[in-house]
Amino acid sequence: MASGVLLYVIGASGSGKDSLMHAARETLAGDPNVVFAHRYITRPANAGGENHVALSETEFAARLARNLFAMHWHSHGLHYGLGLEINHWLAKGLTVVVNGSREYLNEASEKYSELKPVLIDVSTEVLRERLQLRGRESATSIETRLIRAETFKTLRHPQLLRLPNNAPLSETGPAFTALILAQTTAAACA
Repeated sequence: MASGVLLYVIGASGSGKDSLMHAARETLAGDPNVVFAHRYITRPANAGGENHVALSETEFAARLARNLFAMHWHSHGLHYGLGLEINHWLAKGLTVVVNGSREYLNEASEKYSELKPVLIDVSTEVLRERLQLRGRESATSIETRLIRAETFKTLRHPQLLRLPNNAPLSETGPAFTALILAQTTAAACA
């Protein structure tokens, strides 16, 4: 049976994960070997940020009760899930890109030997600027997020890939796409 690669993208809030994933999804739309999974989230569809499938708390609970999630977690008052479709895609030998959670990384790694975390790494200064520009948090909340983001710097995993994201998207978007393609090529050659 073929086995694909699961690229589990993580990074601090404001690190640019959503922008990078959106850019790579557009660039790789015609690549038959790469697929981007949508997360199922108990957040309104028009909340901004990532392209996700919005579910009510009741809908999420019903899907969870029916074992329709390959992975799921709770963070910042919301429920997040990745559907069982990712298992089918991995079995077909595809490279599957997902927006993950640092807190769930250990459990996800236990479930998926083909998982490679991709840490979107950003400096404290750039992260502060991005959080201020998006205007969603107070100054105190931004400082709290910056302190929490420091925990990403000590993250360890045997398959960890790091992508610096301090430059403009016009530079880092192609670098992220190249990283995905490099893992796709490596999996095909294995």
